[in-house]
Amino acid sequence: MTNEENKASFDWVYYVLGLFFGILVGAITTGSFGYSILGGIIGYIISALYLHNLVKGRKY
Repeated sequence: MTNEENKASFDWVYYVLGLFFGILVGAITTGSFGYSILGGIIGYIISALYLHNLVKGRKY
């Protein structure tokens, strides 16, 4: 029997969480739709930086 590794990538979870919480923080702090979109973009960028710089070499 061969031992198969789980190669499913869950990177999308970081992106969705960053986008969601960025929009949430933007909406709560300003109450404006434009800043909610800006918060989502910034959250998405921060999640991408986190994923590619801090978590890149880890093996689970």
